[in-house]
Formats: sequence, C-alpha cells, structure tokens
Amino acid sequence: MLSAEWTIFIAQFSCLSARQRQAGIALLRRNAPQQAAIALIEDVARQRLACPACHSAHVHRHGHAHGLQRYRCVPCGRTFNALTGTPLARLRHKAQWLEYADCLLDSVSVRRAASRLGLHRNTTFRWRHRFLSLAKTDRPHCLHGIAEADELYVLESQKGARTMTRPARRRGGYATLRGMSHEHVCILVARDRTGQTLDFVTGKGALTKAQLHRCLPPVMDQDVLLVTDGHAAYAAFAREAGISHQAVNLRAGMRVRGAAHVQNVNAYHSRLRQWLRPFHGVATRYLHHYLGWRWILDARRIRSPESLLKATLGDFPHLTRT
Repeated sequence: MLSAEWTIFIAQFSCLSARQRQAGIALLRRNAPQQAAIALIEDVARQRLACPACHSAHVHRHGHAHGLQRYRCVPCGRTFNALTGTPLARLRHKAQWLEYADCLLDSVSVRRAASRLGLHRNTTFRWRHRFLSLAKTDRPHCLHGIAEADELYVLESQKGARTMTRPARRRGGYATLRGMSHEHVCILVARDRTGQTLDFVTGKGALTKAQLHRCLPPVMDQDVLLVTDGHAAYAAFAREAGISHQAVNLRAGMRVRGAAHVQNVNAYHSRLRQWLRPFHGVATRYLHHYLGWRWILDARRIRSPESLLKATLGDFPHLTRT
C-alpha cells in the first residue's frame, strides 16, 4: 500500500463503530501468530541468503507468496523462498507452528496436539518428524574426560509399516523369546561427566565389538577414560582402539570403583525409558528422531518454541565442552 493510500485508510478509523473496531482488533490478533512465525523464518533466512540450487548469493526479491518473500537467483533464474530446501517446505498453517513447537517441548501426543491445534492427527504426526529432522542433529561433536557407555534394548516395532514380517503386537506388546534376541533393537548411549550425550541405534540383537568400532571412535578423545559394565565387547573394543578402559562388574554387586561408575548413563537410560513409555512402542524407523527429541528435552538448550522453530531451520549454536 502506498503512503498516500495508507493515510486515507487510517483516517477512516475514527468513523468505525465499537463493534467494527472489535472485529478489526480480533482480525489483527488472529494474524499475529502467523506474522510472528514468518518474521522468525525470514530472520533466519537473511543470515545465509543464497540460492538452494546453485548456492549463489546474487539474488533479487521476486514478490511474495503465502506470506513469504520470494527471491530470484540471477545466475540460474530459479525462484525460492526462506523455506525452500528446509524440512518445513510446503507445509501449511504457519500460524500454528509456534504453538506446535510448544507441544513438542511438552512431549504432547499426536492426538492431543491435533485436538489442541484443531488439525488432523496425520498433520501433527507429519509435523513431528519434520520439526525433529534437523533439531535432533544438535549434538556434541566429541566426548571428553571420563565417558560412560552402556546399552539398552527396546522392542523392534514396525508401527505404521504397510507390510509386516511378523504378527502385529498391541500397544507395545511383549517379545516371544526370552532374553535379548533379534526382536530387540539395541541403543548405545555414551555420556561424559559434563552431561554431553550421544546415542546410536546399532541394530537388532546384542551389542558387538564391530558396532562399537563403527560408533564410538569418531566421537571420543583419544585420551578419554571409557567406563562400562562387564560386557566383553567393550573390553575388546577398547583394547583394539587403544582407549583407556575400566569396567564395573554390576553382576558382582560392584557399582562404584573410585570415580569409575556408570550411574550417570544409567540415569539417562531411566529417564529415556520413562519418557518413551506413553508412546506404547516407537516405530524403529523413527527411533533416531525420538532419541534426538529426548536429547533436546534433557539438555535443555532449546527451551522456547521460537528456539525450536529456528533449530528446525538449522539455526542453532553447536554444543561446546564446558
């Protein structure tokens, strides 16, 4: 709107009735959440504005669409907006993104979030995994000092699969075989004494030395002290990798040997299991998303819906050692 048109428009406000003024205020308030989300998205995009196709920074503004500024790349001629190439591309209902981010921080279920936002449950399920796809990558690069490692097992779940390789379980269910078997998925958790945590979905069945070689060396200092339970795979891995290792024999009742214990990582296991319980079984193909979601909540680095929306677009500071 031109400035002259805006002046004429403003001058008509004095002629509005009380009911018309209330209707105008309600209309502006209804648009406020969407404007807040759009302003945040545009602010993130301006920090690294470049064509997602050719990565050129030589772009021009090219109108608006769906509330977002569009840009045209001069070298390749393609158009894009702030969401192109991000997990939130082509999603609708921007006015409810911040409220949904608040639902994620509160660990609200898919159906309850859908009821709160007035959306279909399929929409909130899709949003859950779109919002977590980049936010879950905000992890420490390396573990230092004393690092504890231990594994936990959850039932393999084919929830949501079109074809299943076994009879369906109901609301989580139970394994048909005793002990650890191919029906369980192993989650390896490594955590140092500063609280920095990394987890890996190693596969079905018991943890092996080869899986430890694949997961741990890239994320551990060479001078780290690895503290584990008495599982033979840890000792073999540490010996071959040249990492200092100390085992605590929990079966013999030995829980602490000086500074060596695995109570830190076991406490994380307990919080993770308790948090997963209301989901009645997490689909194995999405398990890494839920592990990243739990780390977001446990680390408490993302504490507001605005921070989570920025993290969804890849804008967050990396964890550093303290």
